[in-house]
Amino acid sequence: MRGRTAVLADPLLDRMLFSPDQILDRVEEVGAAITRDYDGRDLVLLTVLRGGIFFLADLARHIDLPLTMDFMAVSSYAGGGAAVRITKDLDDAIEGRHVLVVEDIIDTGLTLNYLLNVLRQRRPASLEVCTLLDKDARRIADLQVAYRGFRIPDRFVVGYGLDLGGRFRGMPFIATLRDEVMG
Repeated sequence: MRGRTAVLADPLLDRMLFSPDQILDRVEEVGAAITRDYDGRDLVLLTVLRGGIFFLADLARHIDLPLTMDFMAVSSYAGGGAAVRITKDLDDAIEGRHVLVVEDIIDTGLTLNYLLNVLRQRRPASLEVCTLLDKDARRIADLQVAYRGFRIPDRFVVGYGLDLGGRFRGMPFIATLRDEVMG
């Protein structure tokens, strides 16, 4: 527990936004809703690496249905406008299957909107979005979110898969960074 106590005292962190218990309670609630809604369907949980893996793993354990999981990775870059490139594609076909995209956080929604358009071309039976954190104050793309863990303020958050330059991803809670950290 020493390592976790040290992380709590990290000078870059402002405050804990959601405790491990709050996260688990909400993941259980979302998992129960997905279990109800997808009963009898061929469900695929899909996440974008790396941050989404923590939420995906916990969520899958709280969905009481047979399901499969798949993963994508993307890189975003600027240069004459923002662009998204798929760096790791799905391993399995999704045509005719019910796909639930599991995100750790949605802010502007631009990358997710791009991915949803790519996935729609692959003709899934349905395509919905589940996010742990929704920073909708920053939303640019018009997205429908079927399952939402928490709405959060327009602050940079870390923990439970979310990172700052690779740091803080493994914290079991979600915290905000001090304002001066992000400049």
